[in-house]
Amino acid sequence: MVVIGGGQSGLSAGYHLKRRGFTSALKGTNGPDGNRTFVVLDAEPAAGGAWRHRWESLRMATVNGIFDLPDFPQPPVDPDEPSRTAVPRYFAAFEQVTDLPILRPVTVTAVRRVNAQHDGELVIDSSAGSWTARAVINATGTWTNPVRPRYPGQESFTGIQMHTHDYVSADRLAGLRVAVVGGGISALQQLEEISRVATTSWYTRREPVFREGEFEAEVAGREIVAKVAADVEAGRPTGSVVSYTDLAWTPYALAAKERGALRRRPMFTAIEPGGVREADGSFTSVNAIVWATGFKAALAHLEPLGLRNEFGGITMRGTQVADEPRVHLVGYGPSQSTVGSNRSGRQAVNSLLRQWNAASSGPPSNAGTAARACAGGAAAGD
Repeated sequence: MVVIGGGQSGLSAGYHLKRRGFTSALKGTNGPDGNRTFVVLDAEPAAGGAWRHRWESLRMATVNGIFDLPDFPQPPVDPDEPSRTAVPRYFAAFEQVTDLPILRPVTVTAVRRVNAQHDGELVIDSSAGSWTARAVINATGTWTNPVRPRYPGQESFTGIQMHTHDYVSADRLAGLRVAVVGGGISALQQLEEISRVATTSWYTRREPVFREGEFEAEVAGREIVAKVAADVEAGRPTGSVVSYTDLAWTPYALAAKERGALRRRPMFTAIEPGGVREADGSFTSVNAIVWATGFKAALAHLEPLGLRNEFGGITMRGTQVADEPRVHLVGYGPSQSTVGSNRSGRQAVNSLLRQWNAASSGPPSNAGTAARACAGGAAAGD
């Protein structure tokens, strides 16, 4: 077994694999259930996943909440501590306690079939060589796949352009005229922060919708997960987070409103060297554009498997890809939240074990031994 990604979803999946008797493919030993071994391949140099890259001012009081990793409650957290330090520290402590077989930094470049058999092995090509596995749990998240819209004249712009992926702090934008593009949570957070030190204009494709009244997280959460699950089970591409949740009147949203920064403009039609051409034809001078336009699932390495349908979506059954039962996606679709990541890790492992036990009462004797290797020279994982 190969788990791709060592963020919250990958750690959760690794925990449940170990709990169900899988052992380290890095040590070359077999567990009580035979040759069931696994490895977690993580592209980051250390624990923390995408949280290592969050912007400096994002504090624990501002994030939407980090659900506990399995059987590992978070220690008391300083609400003023940057999330980019607090969350990786928590993940690192979990890794130390659980002793998961994590190999990093390793970038997975492709997952491909050995042959046309749907009960055969998969080959995972990586910067650490090629691995063979009977199944893959993919937990690569979205951070490495930012959505970067293209507009006419974009290359001619003489000012600063950056995506949320590259944003560190508002210091670089102090005193400038800044166009903030995007209608999601990160866009609001960055708009509020940048508007403290710069003149901002806010652009979205659609009119933002804010929830009114009390927000019952448990009830609303179930409804949102059900909507996203319905989309992925039907093979439809999923929308942005706020397309399911709407925006909340958080403290930072209220602060931006009080500062006058929430005056939304329709998307501009073109970019010129010194600014943007508005929807009504007028020109607005800006010397920086922040593309807070979100992220999509980072699944390029799965393209050799041809998982996407004619709509561009991936049809799912729980965490399992409907047309490729050897591949499970965790932290994807309805499990993209931190609480969903934990649940999907457990669900993927349980589903795989049910599938294997029903098919053969356990994996075949030659599958997943830690000694097997492909041309790249890496050991195989079950």
